Amino acid sequence: MSGIEEMERAAGLPHGSTAEIAFAPETDLPLMLGRTGKAEWVEAIARGLADRVPYERGHALGTALAEAGFSADATVVDLLRRARAHLHVALVTNATPWLDDDLAELGIADLAHTVVSSAGVGIVKPDRRIYEIAVERAGVPAERCLFVDDRKENVDAAVALGMVGLHYTGPDDLREALAPVLGHS
Repeated sequence: MSGIEEMERAAGLPHGSTAEIAFAPETDLPLMLGRTGKAEWVEAIARGLADRVPYERGHALGTALAEAGFSADATVVDLLRRARAHLHVALVTNATPWLDDDLAELGIADLAHTVVSSAGVGIVKPDRRIYEIAVERAGVPAERCLFVDDRKENVDAAVALGMVGLHYTGPDDLREALAPVLGHS
């Protein structure tokens, strides 16, 4: 059980209550657009939980979520590192203003040639403009881009711009898509 789960249980909250508030559009979108920072996000989480727990407890839950560790899938990282030797790899992500720190913490700050962060450009996927920025920065036509995402609406938006899209459900999807470049492994 994670620390947040334990904190939610101790507060009498169902598992996932903190994330439900934290990732609701009204709380999450300002962060992803770079309009707020971590402290404001934590405050918004605490306010969102205020009808269920005392403010201090909500703030502690928000802080725990904001500071929670995470990991990158080792298979995906390996595939992208190998692809990077042959292709321009761009990361297009709905991310927080501290994305650079997160990438460094994961040891993958050098994984992509180009990073287009929603917080950096003030546009979130699936808005067409974020894909246009990525294409421009990559320096290739959209038709030469493979866009991979776990959200179908993001893939659909990239395809509408002319990219090849892959709805990611697991590492085998990416392995298969990169096989023409990397060979079958």
